[in-house]
Amino acid sequence: MKIEEILSYVDHTLLAPAATWEEIRQICDDGMKYKVASVCIPADYVSRAAEYLAGRLPVCTVIGFPCGYATTAVKCAETADAVKNGASEIDMVINIGRLKDKDYDYVLNEIRAVKEACGGKLLKVIIETCLLTEEEKIRMCEIVSESGADFIKTSTGFSTGGATPADIALFAKHVAPHVKIKAAGGIRSIADAENFINLGATRLGTSSIVKIVKNEQLGSY
Repeated sequence: MKIEEILSYVDHTLLAPAATWEEIRQICDDGMKYKVASVCIPADYVSRAAEYLAGRLPVCTVIGFPCGYATTAVKCAETADAVKNGASEIDMVINIGRLKDKDYDYVLNEIRAVKEACGGKLLKVIIETCLLTEEEKIRMCEIVSESGADFIKTSTGFSTGGATPADIALFAKHVAPHVKIKAAGGIRSIADAENFINLGATRLGTSSIVKIVKNEQLGSY
């Protein structure tokens, strides 16, 4: 697979708590140069990044991040604000405690509410696979499929683990055909990226792939 194709799957990500505008701007510059799918950045930088990018690259941000236990109203307000500020894509964290309580209607209705707040923009649903049982992962595949969201996403990258090949294979088996898959967290090599794509991921949340290409000047893989 050519490196240019792999890069087209990448949400080039910087969500570190101490991220500065200079670092975010560099993420934007690199994202444009290497033709990634989007830049995924903290909500506070969305308006500035959207103005800087001027439509040349989609801006993605995170909602209810990283723990997911904000109320639905707060998540919807965050989402509406991000969209108003120029976000094209929203990655929301589910309420993991509610899932473990088997309060499936709450989880489903919250995703639907956030999707409505997106105003037609893409919604990716982060389920934090490292904290879930296989039964819970399958249940979330069903809920996301029913919710109207566009993607199911593995991880925040801020918990005990990130994407695994087994989880991407499980998603591919259990989500409805209209739901796309995003692998995120722990994608540190071109081989990792290609493996996740081959398993069914159509987005990769990572900061490493662009860095590899930038630093080593790879032409293809």
